[in-house]
Amino acid sequence: MNVSDVHRSIRRHKKRMRVGRGPGSGKGKTSGRGHKGQGQLAGWAAPSVFEGARMPLVRRIPKRGFHNQWGPRVAIVNLGDLETAFKSGDEVTLETLKAAGLCKRPCDFVKVLGDGKFSKRLKISAHRFSTSALEKIKQAGGEATVLPGPKPIERKKSKVGK
Repeated sequence: MNVSDVHRSIRRHKKRMRVGRGPGSGKGKTSGRGHKGQGQLAGWAAPSVFEGARMPLVRRIPKRGFHNQWGPRVAIVNLGDLETAFKSGDEVTLETLKAAGLCKRPCDFVKVLGDGKFSKRLKISAHRFSTSALEKIKQAGGEATVLPGPKPIERKKSKVGK
């Protein structure tokens, strides 16, 4: 392509369309908005989910489940995972769990569950233990230390109906 092939009518910065400036402008009278209807007035903009008269897709699809975003985040660790990650006589804390890659996300509590085989003597410190986990730890000759967590939230009792 040569510079001489480019027409003089091609401009780098196109001028904006001036609407409502008479029939000669190409966008006179109704300014490209058509006759009647909800889009004819100034200031009207459709919401992002707007689909005309049809029910929006966001409202048509069923919603299922529940996610409590203010609830405590509990990291779950199974005894079978501790069996493979630690040696006998090791001390298991939140820091050693993170170093071993068993507790990757930020959490408020660590709960130890009794899933899997467990035979090593470990000193395990966690916020919560299941009953089966406590039994397996004691059978293997280990120790389970319950860490203090944040205090539970006390709800104010309403005086209505008393």
